[in-house]
Amino acid sequence: MGVRLMVVDDHRLLAEALASALKLRGHRVLAAAAPAAGAAELVITRAPEVCLLGTATPAEPGIFDPVVRIKRERPQVAVLVLGPVPSPRGIAAAFAAGASGYVRHDERIEGVERAIMKARAGEAAVAPQLLQGAFSELLNPATQPDDEGQRLLQMLTPREVEVLVRVAEGEDTRLIAAGMGIAPSTARTHVQRVLMKLGVGSRLEAAALAARTGLLDRAGPLPQHAAPTESGTGPEAL
Repeated sequence: MGVRLMVVDDHRLLAEALASALKLRGHRVLAAAAPAAGAAELVITRAPEVCLLGTATPAEPGIFDPVVRIKRERPQVAVLVLGPVPSPRGIAAAFAAGASGYVRHDERIEGVERAIMKARAGEAAVAPQLLQGAFSELLNPATQPDDEGQRLLQMLTPREVEVLVRVAEGEDTRLIAAGMGIAPSTARTHVQRVLMKLGVGSRLEAAALAARTGLLDRAGPLPQHAAPTESGTGPEAL
C-alpha cells in the first residue's frame, strides 16, 4: 500500500523529480512545493503521512523551525529531512526538532523509499554511516572540528589573515600598505587573494564573513612591522 507523501524543497526540479519517482513506485504524492518558508503551513494543511523536507544548509540556526511547527500541530506527520552530506550538528538539529530521519540528496530512490517506510512505522530513518559520523564527532570533537571560522583561518596564510583583519577594520589599500610596511600594489594583491580564497566579491563581504564566523576573534592582535621606505616599499614588499 502506498504512502501519502509530500515533497517540499527549495529546488523545484529536485522536488518534482523525486515526487515523480515516488509516484511511479505506487505512492500518493500530495504536492511537490518549492518554497521552504511555506513548508510548515502546506504540510499542516494537507496532513500527509510522511513529508520529505529538503534543505541545503542543515547546520544553519533555525533551519528546522518548520519541523518544530509541523510536529507541534500535526504530531502524526513523520518528517524526513532531505539534505546534503550533513555535519553531525545538522543531524542532531534535525532530530532535536522532531524529524523522524535524515536522507541524503544523492540517496538512491530505493533508499529514500526504505526511509519513508521506516518513518511511517515510527522508526528512526538514518543511514548507519551518518550516525557513525555523528557519534565520532561527539566522542572526538577536537579531531573533527565543524567550525567554519577555523576552516577559513586554515585557508589563509598569516599575512592574508592580517590583511583580512585590516580590511575588517576599515583600512583602505594605502593604510594596509603603510601598516604592513609593503607597497600599495603588494597590499592590493594580498587583498585580491583573500577575496578569492574566501569566495566573496568585495571587501565588505569579506569583513562580514570574517565577523560572522568568529575568524577575527581568533586572529589575535596585529603584528608590528617596519616602517615603509620612501619609495613606498618595505622589507616584505617583494
